[in-house]
Amino acid sequence: MISGMTTWNRASKALRLKPRWIMLGAMALPLALLLGCKKEVAPETQVTVQAGHPEQGPIAEHITADAVLAPLAQAAIAPKIGAPVRKFYVQRGSRVKEGQLLATLENNDLAAAAMDNKGSYMAAEAAYATTTKAQVPEDTLKAESDVAQAKANLDLNLSIEKNRKQLFAEGAIPGRDLDTANAALVQAQAAYDAAAKHLESVRSVSREAALKAAQGQLTSAQGKYEGAQAAVNYSEIRSPIDGVVTDRPLFAGETAAAGAPLITVMETSTLLAKTHIAQSLAQQMKVGDDASVSVPGLADPVAAEVSLISPALDPGSTTVEVWLKIDNKAGKLKVGTPVKVSVTGKTVAQAWKIPAAAILTAEDGSKSVMVVGDDRTAHRKPVTLGIEDGEDVQVTGGLAPGDLVITGGAYGMDEGTKVKVGPAADDSSAGKGGGAD
Repeated sequence: MISGMTTWNRASKALRLKPRWIMLGAMALPLALLLGCKKEVAPETQVTVQAGHPEQGPIAEHITADAVLAPLAQAAIAPKIGAPVRKFYVQRGSRVKEGQLLATLENNDLAAAAMDNKGSYMAAEAAYATTTKAQVPEDTLKAESDVAQAKANLDLNLSIEKNRKQLFAEGAIPGRDLDTANAALVQAQAAYDAAAKHLESVRSVSREAALKAAQGQLTSAQGKYEGAQAAVNYSEIRSPIDGVVTDRPLFAGETAAAGAPLITVMETSTLLAKTHIAQSLAQQMKVGDDASVSVPGLADPVAAEVSLISPALDPGSTTVEVWLKIDNKAGKLKVGTPVKVSVTGKTVAQAWKIPAAAILTAEDGSKSVMVVGDDRTAHRKPVTLGIEDGEDVQVTGGLAPGDLVITGGAYGMDEGTKVKVGPAADDSSAGKGGGAD
């Protein structure tokens, strides 16, 4: 009986423990699955990049700057007198030549004044001719004649005085006659001296003074006439340069103010792109260097050349003013247009170069690139750079010709990143670990 009870109790206890093992078995299954999953290795992420080897070839530095187109020559023509406009001979857009008549102002009063002064000038010319060709020669001739007459009279009185002195010595004449002869001789001598002195004065002083006086009157009259004629000429507005009329603010009949621009003429067949460049860059340039100008609205740059490099710094900006000359005979370019200029600077015929996008700049300013190693991972290499042409940059140290340089997708990449060389990543792959330009 006890034996039977014992067997039943054991069976009952086994039944009571069975659900507990079943529960433990059920819990062990997910744990085993979980442990099995942890043993699986996740695939490594690869970044798709673009890469290439350094290329050897020519490279030229391009100095770029903003500029504004200006005319080769410009004249804002302002009259020197204020008067109503009688007539215009040109319109805006008219092409004119140097010296061409552009407009005339009312000038009747000026013409009358010029005519009056012309009469005075002609009278002064006649007086000058009379003085130089008649009056002065006549005065000189009369003075010479007076001297000759006085000399003859003196010689006569000398002869008389000599004869009477001899006769007086012989007692043939009284002393009174000798005294009379001496007195006449003194008078003749004085007359001769006065005539000779007058002739000398006429020759050295009076003649020169008369000529200067006549010349002065003529010069004064000529100056007044030319001044009046100039005032008439001021009423004729002429172009000082070849060019195109770009501004004409008044109409015929309106009054032009002295000193205010009446017509503006610009020479636009050749334009200047004026810019300011840092001194360090300007020192690499010289007059005659090739350049190009990018103009808004034109697909291709326009050829140009450096025509002027200022010899002094701009005191306001400490930059150097540079002019580029551009052919504009077709008239496509307009004055005042803001443009981009590019000047060809230093050139290296055989340079190792890589795309400028491959260069990475650290916070301290040092330059480096990422290269693809034999283990297909990215490695950073410091590099030394030379000149840059906007697309490529010269590498002077740090790279070997066989290095595979990452040209796209290296930005923000860590050392040792697994990479795969492929095409540029598009928008759809950007969130899947693809490289960024």
